[in-house]
Amino acid sequence: MAVRRPAVALAATLALGLAAGPALSAPAFAAPSAQKAAVAARTAGPDAEALRAALTGLPDADATAALVRVGGTDGSWRGSAGVHDLMSGAKADPNARFRAGSTTKVVTAAVVLQLAAEGKVGLSTPVQHYLPGLLSTAFKPITVRQLLNHTSGIQAGDGFGDSFEDAYAHRFDTLTPKEVVASAVAKGPEFRPGEQQDYLNINYTILGMLIEKVTGHAYAQEAEHRIFRPAGMRDTYFPGTDPRIHGPHNHGYQAVKQADGTTTFVDVTDWNQADRWAAGDMISTTADLEQLITRLFRGDLVPGPQLEEMFTVPSGIDGADMSAGLQRFEYGGKVYWLKSGARYGYSAVVAATRDLSRTLVYSVNSTDAKGESMNPVAQRIAMAALK
Repeated sequence: MAVRRPAVALAATLALGLAAGPALSAPAFAAPSAQKAAVAARTAGPDAEALRAALTGLPDADATAALVRVGGTDGSWRGSAGVHDLMSGAKADPNARFRAGSTTKVVTAAVVLQLAAEGKVGLSTPVQHYLPGLLSTAFKPITVRQLLNHTSGIQAGDGFGDSFEDAYAHRFDTLTPKEVVASAVAKGPEFRPGEQQDYLNINYTILGMLIEKVTGHAYAQEAEHRIFRPAGMRDTYFPGTDPRIHGPHNHGYQAVKQADGTTTFVDVTDWNQADRWAAGDMISTTADLEQLITRLFRGDLVPGPQLEEMFTVPSGIDGADMSAGLQRFEYGGKVYWLKSGARYGYSAVVAATRDLSRTLVYSVNSTDAKGESMNPVAQRIAMAALK
């Protein structure tokens, strides 16, 4: 069976090689002081020259800033480039917080797998057992594992619209996870569970509900207790309905074409992301995400038998590459396990080889983070870091 991949697919791209609010025009990118990348490198391991080159020229039309951490037993490299915001042109903060998007799913999967290790959740048990009445009778039994690896057949939930303009107009409004799930259920199933793989947020929104039902605690509380604290992720949190990013952060922008053919850059930093919740609402840093992938792969957060789920892609589905919380990607003779994330203004990736010989975390302040193709700056970073 065919598999539908995420709209922004790192693996596929590398394999092939408005409304009120501040808006800035393209000439703002010409500031000479913003052209130099602030980088710190160690000579061992990663190709420092290639990584420095990947960050050259920011800000540009594709991104206003980029933060990069390459690590692992083969050596490490740190770098940043671009600006804190287009108005001031101040240098980007290398330790900034950012919207981590769907990298949140790594945390959600880890919590569910912990619960499985504790005997509180059965991965082969239908989610209908834990959340009776959530899905209609049109749905066949869907196991927890099928939610984790996106083979559930549940269709996407509705948002505030399909276009940037529609979503931006509602950026301070709240759409609850419950409302998102209800809109998905009303559409009925897309396919029988286990027959196809379709990467969708809805699977992890329902897993967030599962976590709350089984534990009796808020999802964010469980993530903090089970993952953030043990992993040493001191700058990661869930904002809920708060549209702001608290603490140091670089601004995010969306490029918007105007009727006269020019492009303006709309500041999208403040945005209520509550509907993304357990699927993509997390705010983090590159250092924290590096801690997450390192501690996770070491087996410090999820016990071995359950951790294996994160390295297991469902069999019998052509093109399937998503496991529990991660995506399998083979490049340069190595297998990487990664998760990308994108919210307007911000694109992120966390990736590692299973043996942790190489890890990569980046945050790129993409000017078209929800576009169909991979951001050129992010692509340069990934190709330089993973070769």
